[in-house]
Amino acid sequence: MRTEDFTYHLPEELIAQSPSEKRDHSRMMIVHRSTGQIEYSHFYALPRLLKTGDILVVNDSRVIPARLIGHKATGGAIELLLLEQQDRQTRWVVLLRPGKRVKKGTKIFFDAASRAEVIEQVTEKKWLCEFHSDADFETFLERCGKAPLPPYIKRKGADGTKAADLERYQTVYARVPGSIAAPTAGLHFSDETIALLKVRHIPIAPVTLHVGFGTFLPIETECVEDHMMELENFSISDASAAAINEAQRVVAVGTTSVRTLESSVDDSGNIASGHGSTRLFIYPGFQFRAVNALLTNFHLPASSLFLLVCAFGGTELMKEAYRRAVEEKFRFYSYGDCMLIL
Repeated sequence: MRTEDFTYHLPEELIAQSPSEKRDHSRMMIVHRSTGQIEYSHFYALPRLLKTGDILVVNDSRVIPARLIGHKATGGAIELLLLEQQDRQTRWVVLLRPGKRVKKGTKIFFDAASRAEVIEQVTEKKWLCEFHSDADFETFLERCGKAPLPPYIKRKGADGTKAADLERYQTVYARVPGSIAAPTAGLHFSDETIALLKVRHIPIAPVTLHVGFGTFLPIETECVEDHMMELENFSISDASAAAINEAQRVVAVGTTSVRTLESSVDDSGNIASGHGSTRLFIYPGFQFRAVNALLTNFHLPASSLFLLVCAFGGTELMKEAYRRAVEEKFRFYSYGDCMLIL
């Protein structure tokens, strides 16, 4: 299967640089797999599109302010992106930019009381750093960290719209800190939407998958099957597993919820609770055993996320849906509009 077969044309002006004014007022495309019918609506209509016996499965991982801007002793600016916590909270594998002149022992300063020291190079692009601060690490991040926005969302200056992004690049139900990218399909939910779902007796089952740097990585192999996913950790509570197993239709909110469920389902279709890790790569030909419907944003061409959507909705139908989304000027990517695939 060729990676180039999963590209599409997207005008740059359709890449959303900021969220909609109200979370639940994003546009929503509704795609019916059985008929190929495509409709246009808004996210606030979601509760009335669901029915008794449905369950929404959401990823409650919380995005940490994982982007840090510091400077070296020479005065040169350097950006860090936290990737993976090591044996203690103050040691992290990070991406450094620029990283060409970094070497073991390099010190990076954030403010008068906080710095990091490069311990060793882990891979060509990754480094192990030790952080030092007058406060605990969580407080340090709150003070110095910024929202780890994807590279296609542009912000002017080092600070940009820090406060707004820290709030809006986060779901209203985020609970467990650990992600360096938002599970973006959940960004459309508002407190009002959740309240209406409760009124309509549509349960919400949280699962947790901490989104890693791999969500930004393009597929660089010519053959789809040769791509390797980054390892991500997940957990499902006993209560969520029981509720999901009792539901008549499982509506996954976002690709991370899909990967969590499909990594935890047994041969009989039941979801197992517990903790685990996954490299599950879902592309056309995959047989879904847990998920019946999917709410998702519009994804980058030839990305693992777009391939997952093609696997779920059918490649030709998804290509047509994306063509219409461009034609109708839907907003794309993390801060963009959404699609409900039924």
